[in-house]
Amino acid sequence: MTNLRKCPICRKPRSAEFTPFCSKSCKDRDLVRWLADGYALPGAPAIDEEEGKA
Repeated sequence: MTNLRKCPICRKPRSAEFTPFCSKSCKDRDLVRWLADGYALPGAPAIDEEEGKA
């Protein structure tokens, strides 16, 4: 059976070399999104360090 999963960035077929992406370009775009807080994980809000001090 052929793996039909697509790149999560551009939806092109994945490349084995850059899995789960299709190219270095899409891999780098994903990294930039993570570094720029473009993604968020669900959870309770973090406590602000300034608020936590008494």
